[in-house]
Amino acid sequence: MRISKAMILLLACGVCAPALAQVDLDAYLKRDTYERIKISPTGEYLAVTIPLEDRTVLAIMRRADKTVTAKAMGGEHSLVDDFWWANDERVVVSMAQRLGTQDAPFATGELHAVNVDGSKGMLLASPNGVNDTVNVGTIRMVADPAVFMIDPLAGDERNILVSAMRLTTDPQTYVDKMDIYNRRRTTVATAPVRNASFAVDSAGEVRFARGSGYDNVSKLYYREARGQDWRLVNDQAKTDVVVNALGFSQDGRTAYLLAEMPGGPDAIFAYDPATDTRTQLIRDPIADPWAVIERLDSHEPAGAWFMSDGVRSRFFDEASPTARLYRSLEKAFPGQAVAVTSTTRDGRLALLQVWSDRNNGDFYLFDTVRNSADLLYSRREWFDPAKVPASRAIEVTARDGMKLHGYLTLPMGKEKQLPLVVLAHGGPFGVFDEWGFDDDSQMLADAGYAVLRLNFRGSGNYGRDYMNAGARQWGRTMQDDLTDATRWAIKEQIADPARICIYGASYGGYAAVMGVAKESSLYACAVGYVGVYDLEKMHKDDASHSRSWRTWTSEWLGDRAALADVSPVNLAGRIEAPVFLAAGGQDERAPVEHTRRMEKALKEAGVPVESLYFKSEGHGFFTEPHRREYYTRLLAFLSVHLGGARAK
Repeated sequence: MRISKAMILLLACGVCAPALAQVDLDAYLKRDTYERIKISPTGEYLAVTIPLEDRTVLAIMRRADKTVTAKAMGGEHSLVDDFWWANDERVVVSMAQRLGTQDAPFATGELHAVNVDGSKGMLLASPNGVNDTVNVGTIRMVADPAVFMIDPLAGDERNILVSAMRLTTDPQTYVDKMDIYNRRRTTVATAPVRNASFAVDSAGEVRFARGSGYDNVSKLYYREARGQDWRLVNDQAKTDVVVNALGFSQDGRTAYLLAEMPGGPDAIFAYDPATDTRTQLIRDPIADPWAVIERLDSHEPAGAWFMSDGVRSRFFDEASPTARLYRSLEKAFPGQAVAVTSTTRDGRLALLQVWSDRNNGDFYLFDTVRNSADLLYSRREWFDPAKVPASRAIEVTARDGMKLHGYLTLPMGKEKQLPLVVLAHGGPFGVFDEWGFDDDSQMLADAGYAVLRLNFRGSGNYGRDYMNAGARQWGRTMQDDLTDATRWAIKEQIADPARICIYGASYGGYAAVMGVAKESSLYACAVGYVGVYDLEKMHKDDASHSRSWRTWTSEWLGDRAALADVSPVNLAGRIEAPVFLAAGGQDERAPVEHTRRMEKALKEAGVPVESLYFKSEGHGFFTEPHRREYYTRLLAFLSVHLGGARAK
């Protein structure tokens, strides 16, 4: 049996540091009170999403007395993807599914509607068919189209605009106007490209369609009005960039486009369809536009948020009413991000969401006449932001000169020579660690660890070239970025070089185990949670899904023949540090076979390995008892090898 360097140090010194207080897992395992809130057009009601253990539900409550008057929900593992006040009395709900806590939720094409008093509950559309009960779909041999909201059509009390498609590989899509009381649909547009998404003007007319074929090459089309021909505005094959439509000005003459840019972050442009010309409006030197800020009185884009050292707002016109309101709100909530989630029709009341790296989110009701804001709810009122450590933005220079971005979270009151956990995110492509309250980072800091989250190349948020630099770099330069960031933390004397662990989920689990295989002397331990460890198997499985998936796998993962050398399951003999592996038996994204084979390889190589399996769990553990056991085992493993606190 091998003994790691970290274990030798611990055995030699006995207890090298004073015992830390135990971590109260209850605070981290408890679900948010509410996730999102929107106010009704009249201001009488609030629509809120409430997380339960195996799903989230939408509830409507009367604002005056907080009485719940209606609910809508999907089946097991369902989430509320989004929801809209379609008129004064009726809410439309889009459902999503997530088969594990590490899965990215995906919209299922299921729409519900319900009145504020709970009446006329209806499943509007589902690929499994519909009936007249709000939360039940009937399974059919031939699937119905999946339906996704495009626009609630302001001023139209009965209809919404939706896109529809058969859930087949690389589908054709079209646009319907749907009656939210009887489900009747009328087709108003068909797409000139597969896998299309759409953008409409203020009158609800479909003007843009963007999609891609089997080659995954993005194309953006424009049309002047219903019935007119589509015109190609951008072809990625010719321009080498992806362009998306964000919306229109109120008069429909100016469109707003989000475009990739060579050599840096994306930019937002004003586009004149009549002359086919673009004018750049805003671009950040570091980050892509993170989310669009809409005008207070319409869905017209007014600016965007950018995420790097916080969430920063920028506007097309700083003198506009929307910009002036946001600037005043930002002064009222210093150091936090502020977003208007919804307003009443008369504009007097606005629902605000306020959050930061130390605050998971508060909701305020803002009266624009009285210029005052009243706290409605906190997502997690049991956390005191003053006692939660901040996460500061960092920049690291990789060995090839590329500038990398990430976040560092330190235990309260400590800065130097700390045990360090390098926390690698999943994905990996287009995904990125955000500035915000991160559960794992805060839990680990609570246990006494410095936590380093790096947006290695391949991550999103920093432009096309930043993401593309990760293509075919699993186990290569993407892994080197994590190594270089770890060495940066040592050089800056943040990390004790003898007490560093690398940990991650999904792709992060791969990166953790690959880290101890590639850098055997750098890490004292590794944790792989629902990871993939055999890239040849992953390539084969992913390439079998569809023609576009096969193209993606080749472009981003690489040639199957070249993946054996960067598959941890083949590299166990190089690993010296102890490893903790955890996986779910129902995981479809990272099948449990990856973890079982990795565990077997480590044992055969004589590497100390611990494991945790739950047959009923998927890509990340859902149930509270399973999550509690996982984090209890995780903190115990880290405590043995790094010396931090254990769970209560």
